[in-house]
Amino acid sequence: MIYHLAIDIGASSGRHILGYVKDGKLRLEEIYRFEDYLKEKNGSLFWDIEKLVREVKAGIAKCGELGKIPATVAIDTWGVDYVLLDGDKREILPVYSYRDGRTFAVLDEVASIIPQGELYSKTGIQKANFNTLYQLYCDKKSGRLEGAEYFLMMPDYLAFRLTGVIKNEYTEASTSNLLNAETKSWDYEILDRLGIKKEIFSEISVPCTEVGALKGFGFESTVILAPSHDTASAVAACSTGDNGVYISSGTWSLIGTENTEPVLSSEAMLANFTNEGGINYRYRFLKNYMGMWLFQNIRKNLNKKYSYDDMMNMAQECGKFEIIDTNSPLFLAPENMLEAIREYLKMPDLELGTVINSVYHSLARAYADVVKEIESISGKTVDKINIVGGGSKDKYLNHLTAQYTGKRVLAGPVEATATGNIISQLMYADKELTLEKARELVKVSFSIREVE
Repeated sequence: MIYHLAIDIGASSGRHILGYVKDGKLRLEEIYRFEDYLKEKNGSLFWDIEKLVREVKAGIAKCGELGKIPATVAIDTWGVDYVLLDGDKREILPVYSYRDGRTFAVLDEVASIIPQGELYSKTGIQKANFNTLYQLYCDKKSGRLEGAEYFLMMPDYLAFRLTGVIKNEYTEASTSNLLNAETKSWDYEILDRLGIKKEIFSEISVPCTEVGALKGFGFESTVILAPSHDTASAVAACSTGDNGVYISSGTWSLIGTENTEPVLSSEAMLANFTNEGGINYRYRFLKNYMGMWLFQNIRKNLNKKYSYDDMMNMAQECGKFEIIDTNSPLFLAPENMLEAIREYLKMPDLELGTVINSVYHSLARAYADVVKEIESISGKTVDKINIVGGGSKDKYLNHLTAQYTGKRVLAGPVEATATGNIISQLMYADKELTLEKARELVKVSFSIREVE
């Protein structure tokens, strides 16, 4: 059996999933899981990268314990965050989380240097305070950039810790707001104008290519580049067709369509769409909404008294709801999500069931609004929606999505990100395996359900 290992790390938890093909179907086996690597200190949010590295290595070691040695390994994570290294390739700490609020102070300053219209025409990336561009500008102002010699997006940093090789991968780099959408390389003019030294950026590498040999585990394996942004891996596993829309439903909900060219129009900018990189140089034309993050934090505030199914049933039975903007800054990193929603609605006594049901209806309505915008801006007539990721298990949200959009809705695969990661490894191993053939393999391998 030839195994391939997907290391799939979200903003809340990470998993190691082995993939292999048997009897013409792709099989997945989760072998390791970890969490709790977002830390808070003195009011700042940062990543415990040493714990991340330890957990990544522990999951790889588990393969050896099981006697299931992967021929290849690939890593995907969330977007925008990065690690700076000094001349000795040591980390410049702390490694800030995109949820840290330090960037709000520089938004207007950056806009005075490069107006948003000009920036969007170059990068095609939505304006969001957490974009890498704003984080790096904060580093420049604080002096953190002075000692930096290398810049690595988060999955590329983890690959470096496994191989000693420094590479930046295309799909992850595209989330930075520093990649030129048309040339698909770092936009040095943007870096120069912002005073960010361009020497720290390595050449962009594409998915399905090699990083280097895995070191330190007593067995041979090759680390390769998946679509290293988790959503890019998830979309790689989708077969929506030219007129389909995907919803990658996890901590964030990412709603979009796949294009062969970026959409850099003023209409796209004003609607706050983003053009992120995909496998085979495709473009993910999408919008971001806070997704399961809202439910995760409500459940945390309730000391995990209720399961997610309990919360879903509570919402369904409630019947009442209000509409919120799920992307309100109030919900980015609140101490108490329940109270933040009540504060947003100016309803301090709002019942728990109504709060949860409000999140459900607000997300579904947001999805419907994005689908309409995609049709208007791209000229497509959307014929179906494919919900993938962990959120695709939520039957109530799936039902509401079909109800609000009026479109045919499919749910699955659940493990879309790991699946997309694995098929990129299969494409690396078999040069005759095209993306189209790999997506057909996904179709026959996993349950993809029609939503009623």
